[in-house]
Amino acid sequence: MDHRNDHILSPSQLNTLARDLLEGAFPLVLVEGEIGNLSRPGSGHLYFTLKDARAQVRCALFKPKSQWLNFAPREGLRVLARGRLTLYEARGDYQLILDSMEEAGEGALRRAFEELKARLQAEGLFDAAHKRPLPAHVRRLAVLTSASGAVIRDITSVLRRRFPLLDVELLPVPVQGDAAAAQIRAMLQRAIASARYDVVLLARGGGSLEDLWAFNDEALVRAIAASPVPVVSAIGHETDFTLADFAADLRAPTPSAAAELLVPDRANLLARLHGLHRQLQSQQGNALRQRAQRIDRAFLRLHALRPQARLDALARRGEQAQLRLANALQRRLEQERARLRHADAVLRAAHPRRRIDRLRERLQALRGRPQSLLARHLQHEALRLRGLARSLHAISPLATVARGYSILQREDGRVVRGIGDTHPGEALQARLHDGRLRLRVEGTESGS
Repeated sequence: MDHRNDHILSPSQLNTLARDLLEGAFPLVLVEGEIGNLSRPGSGHLYFTLKDARAQVRCALFKPKSQWLNFAPREGLRVLARGRLTLYEARGDYQLILDSMEEAGEGALRRAFEELKARLQAEGLFDAAHKRPLPAHVRRLAVLTSASGAVIRDITSVLRRRFPLLDVELLPVPVQGDAAAAQIRAMLQRAIASARYDVVLLARGGGSLEDLWAFNDEALVRAIAASPVPVVSAIGHETDFTLADFAADLRAPTPSAAAELLVPDRANLLARLHGLHRQLQSQQGNALRQRAQRIDRAFLRLHALRPQARLDALARRGEQAQLRLANALQRRLEQERARLRHADAVLRAAHPRRRIDRLRERLQALRGRPQSLLARHLQHEALRLRGLARSLHAISPLATVARGYSILQREDGRVVRGIGDTHPGEALQARLHDGRLRLRVEGTESGS
């Protein structure tokens, strides 16, 4: 055979050409298969094969991207791999260099999840304006979850510890499987129709997207959004999200966290109750004291208004008036007595002899004063004495006698004022201005 005109390639050249052809024809492929021959060298890369019943292909997932996996690859696990087809020139083996990998079925479910989420969100089904507020105090709680799982035990344990007075009812439903979504929706609608519950709690433990898929059912999500009773979702772990979480009125990261969000802590509540009790006691004490004061004032007013009290008050006022009258009469009597004493003293002082005696006494007392002052005083007093003498003389009986009258007296000196004061034969005397006449009554005769 003559090969002089043929182009002769080395194995490495041939493999390089084949690699270029493969990479050019298959820029990016998705391959679903079962993991086999899994190898984890110290470099952190993953090497394995993807196989089905009739063939297999070598795969490599290098360290930076292998760290992004959200699951642990294992022998026999069915996965969906995304990567570029190439050829390993050293051995002449073609292989997939992977960019990402997820569990089989998860990718399709994830795309369906995102598409449904976007559509419902565009309808406004997840808007915050549609969320119902939770009641301040939950009295009866419905828990929709599996009756045999650890979730209900965790929830009841937290509720008993924090608030044992809460009435909790388990409404058992399957939380995984093809029929789970329909049964959860039916139980939710039954709980809403009963009007027994303040809040409905949807709860489930963690799992893959496929495990949690019942809570992404469109009919269930719409039933949650339309519920007149507030719905709380606690599905999976903190990093797990379902469409039921977006439609619920409150999303809790875990079932235990949901239980803590729904009820107050008993210790905090007791402390608050004690504080309110002390405040109420203080307010009641103040109110009682104020009312007691009002009652005392009202009693005093009633006591003052009762008839006997008014009679007593009038009696006291009468006694006080009598006392004031007696005091006034006593003062008036004392004043009259003083006036009488003063008048008597004046009358006594008006007698010339006594007046002269007092004047002499005063003259004797005034001898030590200057002569001029004494002369003026004596002159003044002499004038007053002459005036008094004239006054006394004007009213004196002797002055009357001097005008031609006489005073008829009996032997004992009593003045005869009328004929009834005498009797025949009685001796009398008539006092004239220059002497006395002795007379004897011969008879009486009345006339005008």
